[in-house]
Amino acid sequence: MDSGDQDLLRPDSVPVGEDAAATVPETLTEEEHEKLRKELEKVEEEIQTLSQVLAAKERHLAEIKRKLGVTTLGELKQNISKGLQDVASTTVYKKTSETLSQAGQKASAAFSSVGSVITKKLEDVKNSPTFKSFEEKVETLKSKVGGSKPTTGDFGEVLNSAANASATEPLTENDLENQ
Repeated sequence: MDSGDQDLLRPDSVPVGEDAAATVPETLTEEEHEKLRKELEKVEEEIQTLSQVLAAKERHLAEIKRKLGVTTLGELKQNISKGLQDVASTTVYKKTSETLSQAGQKASAAFSSVGSVITKKLEDVKNSPTFKSFEEKVETLKSKVGGSKPTTGDFGEVLNSAANASATEPLTENDLENQ
């Protein structure tokens, strides 16, 4: 081909859409016009041949899959599985997974430390002078209400036994004021 033919076949020089029908190059000679028309027919035939070959290959592929027992559903499952494996192997997925794992560990540690802080606070309250004073008053009240049973239990046991005990000696206003 000479340089004039190359200019006509360059993609940027070929008009598209309505412009293609509207712009008929007036500078083509009869010989150039005939040459381009033959090339057009040749390209169209090649496209048609390739389409036929592709259709035959697709039919052959479908026949092979049918003989192997490969179903569309099976292919879909395989594609999804492969896609998930591809995603799981990406750097972004690995980094995100690591980050979420670390966040979970930090949250777990935070909950654990909150639990230990609450336990420590409860121990501090139990060891405080105010609580001990209250506990002593409850024990004194229990001994007056329930009799002279040994008080070797914790606060919860003391409250339970005080609630279940019957009064053996009446409380006076003086006893209540001393507490």
